[in-house]
Amino acid sequence: MRATYRVLGHLIAGMVVVQAAAIALWVFGLLHWLTDGDGNTVTSQLAEDRLEGVTGAMGITIHSFGAIVVALLAIILLIVSFFAKIPGGVKWASFVFLAVLLQWIIAIVSFETPALGFLHGANALAIAWLGWRAAKQASVVDATVPASEAAAAR
Repeated sequence: MRATYRVLGHLIAGMVVVQAAAIALWVFGLLHWLTDGDGNTVTSQLAEDRLEGVTGAMGITIHSFGAIVVALLAIILLIVSFFAKIPGGVKWASFVFLAVLLQWIIAIVSFETPALGFLHGANALAIAWLGWRAAKQASVVDATVPASEAAAAR
């Protein structure tokens, strides 16, 4: 279970990096598409068409799908934390879960208040760090467990 906990923490951190790269792909692709000299403009119809024809448009799809993956990984990490017997494991998994929940709330609210998008990006960095920190917690040895049992649990 320790290994599963560790892998889940690293996957969460890694998926946040993938999401950051995907949203950058989309933004730079959109900017390129707008300034390529073809007279392209952003309209509500373009948004409804999911930005077909925009260079890097798949970035927004990857970002959206990645959000679902991170949420599922956070839920699984929290469940695994109850069985992994890692000192502080439930605490760190809870922090990850709460940060991911906050991320979804910020994303939803940011559509009405775009300035909050700044918090969305900052919280993403926190999620990546928390995922890494949770993974690191899997290496902590419980001082109350004999060394032979701790070695067998790994």
